[in-house]
Amino acid sequence: MQADFAAWSWTAGQGIDGLQLIRKPLVQPGPGEVLVANRAIALNPVDWKIIEWGHAAWQTGHVPGVDGMGIVVACGAGVPINPGTRVAYHQSLERDGSFAEYCLLDAATVLTVPAALDDTAAASLPCPGLTAWQALDKVPVAAPGDVLVVGAGGAVGLLLAQLAVQRGYRVWATAAIKHHERLKALGAIGVFDYRDDNWPQALQASLGERRITALFDTVSGAHAAELAPLLGYNGHLVCIQDRQETAPLPAFSTAISLHEVALNSFHTHASLCDRQRLKQAGERLLDSALDGSLSVPKRQVFDFHQLPQALQALKEGGEGGKWVARLSESASKPFDPA
Repeated sequence: MQADFAAWSWTAGQGIDGLQLIRKPLVQPGPGEVLVANRAIALNPVDWKIIEWGHAAWQTGHVPGVDGMGIVVACGAGVPINPGTRVAYHQSLERDGSFAEYCLLDAATVLTVPAALDDTAAASLPCPGLTAWQALDKVPVAAPGDVLVVGAGGAVGLLLAQLAVQRGYRVWATAAIKHHERLKALGAIGVFDYRDDNWPQALQASLGERRITALFDTVSGAHAAELAPLLGYNGHLVCIQDRQETAPLPAFSTAISLHEVALNSFHTHASLCDRQRLKQAGERLLDSALDGSLSVPKRQVFDFHQLPQALQALKEGGEGGKWVARLSESASKPFDPA
């Protein structure tokens, strides 16, 4: 049995160019942990951002990466999961991450993957899918109503738009023109080109006397603040990037509510009940991807050894969709700590 495994390590201050392929020793999972042999690793914008910005918990040699899918090969004490179980996961930024052949995880956070769901599809869902679910969960169920998803061409926006349609909302969206047909086919009432400076006016004209109940912005806090006037009375401004540090509208006007979305924070701050809800939501997303009721982002599959190049392509815009590394199945054999 191999004693170590390949992993991409971070070098402080060197960004993507500083990623190095190293060998790390395999370790036995502790109580409440599982060791997963990765079969697919999905890239997310947060990956390249933190690699470039750094993180308070990181030192040179840290393994980045939040999303992955693989096979449980060993379990620590008290873990009710059988070795051989297919799981997907979102890893804490404070622990060694998914950019490796193996990943050590908190067993309470892993999602059981349906047997027939493709490895790369399962790996591509945790971060964008759970972020979309959390964003929609911020808004009280009050359908039917009009909601706006800004940036629906991205993975989070694509999934969020579908979840909002399924909840019964009338969904409007902004995206590049190449995404319009797909979004309309998935239930969006109208899609506007975000590069057209007049799209807010076109949206208002389409709404008539109605106003937006909830606005989900995937761009930035500043961008979300600029769009706050689109919201109606008691509306909801949900920031998926950044947050609102100051109220974007005058007091005692439309009385909107401000929301931030911070998926990674659940690793540190969520209660056991919170974790159970998140796990259930994640597994429903995986089931929906399998039965076709949720259309997952298109995937660009690449070799694990080309991870830095794929990460750079993601940063630069690339071909769009989700970049997912596929790993050899040979790493999925049972772990023998001896």
